[in-house]
Amino acid sequence: MTKVNKVLFITQEINPYVSESELALMGRNLPSAIQDRGREIRTFMPKWGNINERRNQLHEVIRLSGMNLIIDDTDHPLIIKVASIQSSRMQVYFIDNDDYFQNRLQTCDEDGNEYPDNDERAVFYARGVLETVKKLRWCPDIVHCHGWMTALAPLYLKRAYREEPSYRDSKVVYSLYETGFSQPFQSDFAAKVAMKGVSKKDLANVPQPVDFIALNKLAIDYADGIVQQSEHVAPELLDYARQSGKPFLEYAGDNYADACNSFYNLVGGATDDDEDE
Repeated sequence: MTKVNKVLFITQEINPYVSESELALMGRNLPSAIQDRGREIRTFMPKWGNINERRNQLHEVIRLSGMNLIIDDTDHPLIIKVASIQSSRMQVYFIDNDDYFQNRLQTCDEDGNEYPDNDERAVFYARGVLETVKKLRWCPDIVHCHGWMTALAPLYLKRAYREEPSYRDSKVVYSLYETGFSQPFQSDFAAKVAMKGVSKKDLANVPQPVDFIALNKLAIDYADGIVQQSEHVAPELLDYARQSGKPFLEYAGDNYADACNSFYNLVGGATDDDEDE
């Protein structure tokens, strides 16, 4: 069986770049733990506007930046930055763009209002990560997505990028969290998501308007395995994941690292014995 050696983490938050939260702590601790277990990792997050670049020593990677991503017929420059968490020996890549991330907070503004273009930001982030990994010429065995901002990555991997050499053999794991959003996406969401290989037909079964539940169901539809990462997840999503017939990892509590490590083998078609060879 194929060994699972390379794991790409597409995360919504990573501590210490943003404040502690379940997502941010998992974004830091799980990749580090998987790396400590002998796997090669790459880790991405959005370059939220509240991240202090000087204090966290972010710098732009010129060779990876410069591409334009077209969303709803508009060009948006892709900027890639990188930093390291020395205590974890972990490098983090940041997806940046002046319109979507600079001078703006995470998913809500200073008054707690959700940004009306969060749907476009999710599109840009997912596509930005996948394009950057292509440029790195790195072929992940597992792509593990954390947070609703990453929910479009499974769709893109299974449709737009399925023939790309970097992802042809990749398996996608999607983690379900309690943290969500309250304002449904705009009515032209399907048009924004569309690109070569992804059409409105691929979203035909998604209820309108697209809310937090619908977006997560879309991710489950295109994932190869699903993880209950939060202890409390919407029962509707847990039922949907279990009924999908796909590998499903129940909430593992403090044992999440070992549980996910073994789950990657299951989804990737390897066994724990294979990894020990």
